[in-house]
Amino acid sequence: MLHELPSIKKIYIACGKTDLRKGIDGLATIVKEHFQLDPFQKNILFLFCGGRMDRFKGLVWEGDGFLLLYK
Repeated sequence: MLHELPSIKKIYIACGKTDLRKGIDGLATIVKEHFQLDPFQKNILFLFCGGRMDRFKGLVWEGDGFLLLYK
């Protein structure tokens, strides 16, 4: 879980506003369409910024499920 975050090898940031009401499935779809990457790759963090630019969500595949971060 969070103790594995130091193993992150790459970070992708979605430029622009993302609707943070989206859940794991919606964000994984953005990863597929926007980045043209597989969201099921381990050690990759995908970051999405909200409209007010003071919140973000992060998506990480842990091998047995997604970790959804929100700040």
